[in-house]
Amino acid sequence: MKVIVDKEKCISCGFCEYTCPKVFRMDQNYKSEAFAIPTRLCLNDVQDAVDNCPGGAINWINDDAFY
Repeated sequence: MKVIVDKEKCISCGFCEYTCPKVFRMDQNYKSEAFAIPTRLCLNDVQDAVDNCPGGAINWINDDAFY
């Protein structure tokens, strides 16, 4: 599973980066981006970011969607 951020919905609050800096960071426009694939050790933190993103900008996607 991968996680994606809809930059149009991102309100630049930084919650995801604070919650899981191993997966999320802010880009040059201060919008969140998922720059790494979540590992087993941080799945709960990523799910916390998905569940609590105030803009609803973060979602899981199935890897198979890219093939």
